[in-house]
Amino acid sequence: MSKSSKTFMPTFILIAANVAVYAYTCFLSRDITTSDAVVLNYGQYNLAVFNGEVWRLFTAMFIHADIAHIVGNMLFLLIFGLRGEKLFDLKEYFLVYFLSGLAGGFLTLLLGPNTVSVGASGAIFGMIGACTIYARRAIGQSVVTALLYSFFLLMINISQNVNVFAHLGGLIAGLLIGYLLATTRKPRQIVTYEYNYPSSYGG
Repeated sequence: MSKSSKTFMPTFILIAANVAVYAYTCFLSRDITTSDAVVLNYGQYNLAVFNGEVWRLFTAMFIHADIAHIVGNMLFLLIFGLRGEKLFDLKEYFLVYFLSGLAGGFLTLLLGPNTVSVGASGAIFGMIGACTIYARRAIGQSVVTALLYSFFLLMINISQNVNVFAHLGGLIAGLLIGYLLATTRKPRQIVTYEYNYPSSYGG
């Protein structure tokens, strides 16, 4: 883990931010779930985005519909976010997270024009993809397994009311960023092994 990641702990910052926003939306909703009115005001309401409210692509990443939604997302963020802290420095970590989240929102904007969506799933799937493919590519192994694993996770998370476009867009962005980082970054440490064999004596 880089020094900056150890200092700032981005995974816990993001989890705290998501939980704080969820508490705020519950306060606005006067309920333990986020009301439709709050979702329409702060979520990715595509018709509003087309009318110029592009900031919704960002705010939607921190809005969650109910407790099950945020708990599930934060669990995956904890698992793969901590993994990401070990692989990427602070700038790379946030680059993966937010670009993946925005990519998921953008794909939703293109393919689901009447959609209203919320959640950090696109950003989290981006982190999953980036960690998986980076770990394989960095050690010079085939990335096919990483791709299969990533898309397997995508498939098992398809269900009713799930924004598949956000998941897919985030995953593709994360895979691309992780691959590029693994390809272009110089190894931080080179380990060499030296073997000394004892000489044989006698006749």
